[in-house]
Amino acid sequence: MFLLEIEWNPIKYIDLGFFKLHFYSLMWIVAFVIGFQIMKPVFKKEGEKNDALDALFIYSVLGIMIGARLGHVIFYQPELFKDDFFSVFLPFSFKDGFRFTGFAGLASHGAAIGMIISMYLYRKKHLAHRSWIWILDRIVIPVAMGAVFVRIGNFINSEIIGKATDSIFGVRFIQEHYNEYEVSKITGIKNTQDAYKALENNPKYSEYIDAIPYLHPTQLYEAFCYIFVFLILLYSYWKTNKAEQRGFLFGLFLVLLWTVRFFVEFVKEAQVEGRDDYVWFMNTGQVLSVPFILIGLYFMFVFKTKPTS
Repeated sequence: MFLLEIEWNPIKYIDLGFFKLHFYSLMWIVAFVIGFQIMKPVFKKEGEKNDALDALFIYSVLGIMIGARLGHVIFYQPELFKDDFFSVFLPFSFKDGFRFTGFAGLASHGAAIGMIISMYLYRKKHLAHRSWIWILDRIVIPVAMGAVFVRIGNFINSEIIGKATDSIFGVRFIQEHYNEYEVSKITGIKNTQDAYKALENNPKYSEYIDAIPYLHPTQLYEAFCYIFVFLILLYSYWKTNKAEQRGFLFGLFLVLLWTVRFFVEFVKEAQVEGRDDYVWFMNTGQVLSVPFILIGLYFMFVFKTKPTS
């Protein structure tokens, strides 16, 4: 029995003629814009100027995006440095011909590291009277909400999928099961988006669909949990005195977010085909999550607490 009974075959972009607006990219934009709005009242409360907030936005975008891309390549596809070096930094593949791919791999672990580094650089240039930890304690609030929209974008893209399931939450990811070449062959239509929609009118549609297993929608599991991570951080900042305990909110963010990630990994497929990489019972995502959780616990309970400056 499947409660959702979703056959997920979404439109991934809007063709504007001169430009294709991908919903995944739009989710990233929404994440940064909403994050900026969340930080406005925080900076106002702390008596910081709007110029510092504008700079924070730029540093956040660059740090998170560069970190996410490099993190994916380093942790999951290091072979790209040798096999297709320029695709690491550009949204194109140069292997077996030139084609636009977008940045097909972005890792949240790398994004977290990129955010931490970019906040260090931001503080030195724009907010020297504040501590690095002071900034991290506050930036994690919008970052937690941003993670929600990124995972929704992953769901739209039918990526970061889960393992097969017979639970009530199973989803059939049509575009993950049939790649763009297979669906074009089935329908005879070269345009990928049109081909997927035409598949629904194919006389053998039910046969094709029955071949697709139900999978855990792990993107939605994470997105749902991250909403609570955001609400807990927001409440802790505005309704308690934990913002005065330097490092606590940053630590709480690390513990909550990466604990969610650790447990969801149990029902998630390997992000790169053939890269299960189990260490004891843990896959790559879980191994990378453990240090973040331990660092978070350190900042919550061991780090020397001082009043914020």
